[in-house]
Amino acid sequence: MANNEPPALDDHPNHPDIDQSDRVLPRNLRQSGDPGIEMLVSTRVRKSPFFHKSFNEEGAWRCTVYNRVYHPRGLVEPEDGGAMKEYEALTESVTLWDVAVERQIRVKGPDAEALTNYVITRDATQIEPMHGKYVILCNEDGGILNDPVLLRVAEDEFWFSISDSTLMQWLQGVNVGMDFDVEIDEIDVAPMQIQGPLSEDVMVEVVGEEVSDIPYYGLMDAEINGCDVLVSQTGFSGEKGFEVYVKDASKNAEAVWDPVMETVKAHGGRQIAPGHHRRIAAGILSWGQDMDHETSPFQVNLGYQVPDDKEGDYIGKEALEEQKAQIENGEYPFNLKLVGLKIAGEPIRDYAPDFWIISDPETGKECGYMTSPWWNPELETNIGLGFVPAEKLEAETDALLNDEIYEHDLDLEFQVHLPDEYAEDDGEPAFATVAEVPFKESVNPSAREQAKLNARHED
Repeated sequence: MANNEPPALDDHPNHPDIDQSDRVLPRNLRQSGDPGIEMLVSTRVRKSPFFHKSFNEEGAWRCTVYNRVYHPRGLVEPEDGGAMKEYEALTESVTLWDVAVERQIRVKGPDAEALTNYVITRDATQIEPMHGKYVILCNEDGGILNDPVLLRVAEDEFWFSISDSTLMQWLQGVNVGMDFDVEIDEIDVAPMQIQGPLSEDVMVEVVGEEVSDIPYYGLMDAEINGCDVLVSQTGFSGEKGFEVYVKDASKNAEAVWDPVMETVKAHGGRQIAPGHHRRIAAGILSWGQDMDHETSPFQVNLGYQVPDDKEGDYIGKEALEEQKAQIENGEYPFNLKLVGLKIAGEPIRDYAPDFWIISDPETGKECGYMTSPWWNPELETNIGLGFVPAEKLEAETDALLNDEIYEHDLDLEFQVHLPDEYAEDDGEPAFATVAEVPFKESVNPSAREQAKLNARHED
């Protein structure tokens, strides 16, 4: 009879001995690697208006699915330098990204501000027309549902430029019975990003000198090749950058793409996949990897998104304020917390196919997992974000486990179980130390980064 019993949870490869008891749906932590499967292209997943340009003309050789849209994730072939060659273009010249997967969900109408303010944690009433802001939306438990860039294009109109989780249905569902006087729809707008040190030079050529006057997260109406676009100074890289939101994209996307691509190439740049290697260095999070609907902002360096002074009610407010009070009382309410790690081993030059396991070097016990690792050429080390036991952090630092924990390197080691291709010795874990986040300062620091920099300057 005993031989027919299922294995204990800590013996099961999908569920190693890492405490995920505060999640309803545990992460699958089995180390399956990359089986070399082929992406099926079918009509169930959408082709963006830039699809032909990215894959058929510019030669994107692999993709993922993001927001139910095919998303190019490799332009330079591995034998030509792969993702790290793309990093070089991003940090040294200028790059064009196809990010039409950032579907635009519009909330428009007399109550647009009121609904938007009810679903985000930050204060929507403080966002002026023709400005944007990075925001989060949470469920009633304080779990992060999405972390879009929110654009206020008019007094009565907001666009949610969403990350990889369904949002339109959530907003429509929230409004059932609430009767905010708004329309909630996905609109025919497709963004592209122009990122890198020469991005402003490119934008000046394609839309004019006035683009240099756009403040960070500011917006500007413009025309490219006779097509209406909205331009913002934002991006997912930590480098200087802009986003161009192509209106009536099903008709106009390629007409805008061609002159932008031509200008990028004239400045020595190229199309690349979104720069995950650079966003990790900047401490920019990726929904689905670093957080999801069961992750609190207080676990992932987003505590600053929960304001003390927002008067209006919003979804998740009660839970988040309770979590904040617990943390301030020294009672951290979560098993795991995201930290930055500098990791030994051979250079990690591509996406990790698994959440690599983290263990405690003192006990050898599995205790956490990596979410976003990559090699950083400037620091000459592997870096990454990973979840580790909160109690281990509490035992090693006097700091509260809020956003302050990211502001310094800590004398605290873990081990990361890298695949053999990256391990210093086959089958042996690599040592990792808890590091300051961001690892590399952004050209346009976030509000949280700027506050930290100002505090250092005052000291």
